[in-house]
Amino acid sequence: MYKLLIVDDEPQILEGMKATLDWEKYGFGQIETSETYEGAIAKSVEFMPDLAIFDVCIGKKRGYDAIHKLNELRLPAKYIIMSGYGEFQYALEALRCGAKDYLLKPVDRTKLQHLVERIIVEDLHGTVEGADCGDLDMDPVLGVRYDSLSKLTNRILLIVKAEYDQNINLKSVAERFRMNGTYLGQLFLKEAHMKFSEYLMAYRMLRAQEHIQNTDEKIANIALSVGYPNVNYFYSHFHAYFGKSPSDLRKKE
Repeated sequence: MYKLLIVDDEPQILEGMKATLDWEKYGFGQIETSETYEGAIAKSVEFMPDLAIFDVCIGKKRGYDAIHKLNELRLPAKYIIMSGYGEFQYALEALRCGAKDYLLKPVDRTKLQHLVERIIVEDLHGTVEGADCGDLDMDPVLGVRYDSLSKLTNRILLIVKAEYDQNINLKSVAERFRMNGTYLGQLFLKEAHMKFSEYLMAYRMLRAQEHIQNTDEKIANIALSVGYPNVNYFYSHFHAYFGKSPSDLRKKE
């Protein structure tokens, strides 16, 4: 069983994070919380969490300073940072201290789910079998069951799920595995029957389609949320993938 620590100076956010996922189904049998920097350090030393989720600002102190301190103490925990839009630079500091990733507030359940899944598989060497994950058994792009794919390919797919809204590419993924990018790309192509870049684009398009069909959000904002800061580039990929524009898709709904 895993142990989880959640740190935020707002009690309602602590309760919200506890309720966002069914942590027990992911193997987290113990959950502790802290509203202060000092409490977070003390609980980490006493509790020894496997995963710790820190708000980037804890009162007047910083979550990344706590992570740095815990790294000095050689705690084995993996870290996720939460931040608001105006605190992005702080989030970058947390990543430099070894946080696995950051999540913008309000935390999106799906992004948290995919990030936790990746950490369980990639860092805690566990599985996500039996979790209440909706379409987890079948990959939405490849149309095959995850258990029919190799562990390496599954780890790559989890990275895409967790970070599709960021600037990721085959080279950056290969660096995590300490592998040559060309070789990793060949392995992925052999099993997935498509290039990594093609898979990433397809996954982004599916997520964009969901937003377009289920929200009234502006297309430019949707493009940015799925990893396209250039909206014209997004329109080009979207039309190539679906054969219609985002606006046309929305009109038909």
